[in-house]
Amino acid sequence: MTSWAAADPATSWAAADPADRGIVDALFEDLASPDPTLRDDTVYPIFTRWVREGSLDGSLTSIGDRLAAMHSHPEIQARTFATLILGTVVRRGVELGLPATAIDRWRFAFGSWWSAETDLRGYDSKLGWLHAIAHGADTVRAFALAATTSAQLESLLSLVRDRLLAPTDYLFAAAEDERVAYALAVILSRPALDDHVSWLGPIRAAFDAGEPGPVPAWVSNTQRTLNSLFVAISRGVVVYDGTGSASEPQIASERQVILDGLADVLRLPSYWLR
Repeated sequence: MTSWAAADPATSWAAADPADRGIVDALFEDLASPDPTLRDDTVYPIFTRWVREGSLDGSLTSIGDRLAAMHSHPEIQARTFATLILGTVVRRGVELGLPATAIDRWRFAFGSWWSAETDLRGYDSKLGWLHAIAHGADTVRAFALAATTSAQLESLLSLVRDRLLAPTDYLFAAAEDERVAYALAVILSRPALDDHVSWLGPIRAAFDAGEPGPVPAWVSNTQRTLNSLFVAISRGVVVYDGTGSASEPQIASERQVILDGLADVLRLPSYWLR
């Protein structure tokens, strides 16, 4: 634990100056802390609050670059909390009108990590919440709201699909399937998106190639996610900005096309669906 938070983290943060480079460096250092109380209850909330309030606007691009670079950190908690904070930076960057090249750079770094991450533990008894799947889904949602072209949105759909299809023994828990479905619903509700169903093709092919025997974890994860997505698209979703404020319900313009595409895939494992 760093010295500025050694005695009482809440008191130390109340007196901290976000313009102090040493404080920001300490934030980055403690994102890798194995202490979940320090990382999750102190560092994460103050870091995101400073970003949202604009206290770090003067160095937001460099902070985003540092967070993106942390996706290659050796400690899983550093990778998953860096990605969670990166989502907040992306949202603030859009508000400030940061160059698209910066957000593109962060999206590439994030996608390279999330598609390949193998440590998918949700909760660890010593490290606390890690949640690579859920945190990554939240960051996908931030990038979806930042996207301005159909190609960008389609690449995010492909990223999520490939994450779902990646072989794993980890079974989603703690609403991870719903967090992923929420991210997909936001992408699919964006007006710039042209192609709403092609991303489902490889999932359908993978399900169709299934063989008798125990259901692989990735199949269960994907099926549960698509079930949640069907509900989200049917009802529409509200988009929260991280402060508690929510948008009006977002309804996908091609809702019936998406629902028909989802049903076509879900009938393979759930043959009783009409």
